[in-house]
Amino acid sequence: QVQLVESGGGLVQAGGSLRLSCTLSGGSFSNYYMAWFRQVPGKDRDIVAVINWNSDTIQYADSAKGRFSISRDNTKSTVYLQMNSLNPEDTAAYYCAADRKLHFSPPLYQFNYDYWGQGTQVTVSS
Repeated sequence: QVQLVESGGGLVQAGGSLRLSCTLSGGSFSNYYMAWFRQVPGKDRDIVAVINWNSDTIQYADSAKGRFSISRDNTKSTVYLQMNSLNPEDTAAYYCAADRKLHFSPPLYQFNYDYWGQGTQVTVSS
């Protein structure tokens, strides 16, 4: 059974940085697209960034471009999200997701993903 465990969320002041981590167990990590989503109460879960198995295909939401960086370490079965220049609009629950289906382009939607972490809260104070 594939499981995803996130860590690294917390409270940070505007302009600060956080790094989220997500470790996959129960599956072969390098077979999966990995992604970070975020969700605020009452709204849909939206893509933040996605990375393919060998890191040569990466895509970011417009809100993340230039500030966030997704990476993965297949030897550690872990995907990371480095978040810089955080602002209060980045406050959300952040979720790690995994998908091993074949895609012609990076999967960007919640329904594409089969496995989810429990979420980690990021709160940015002004």
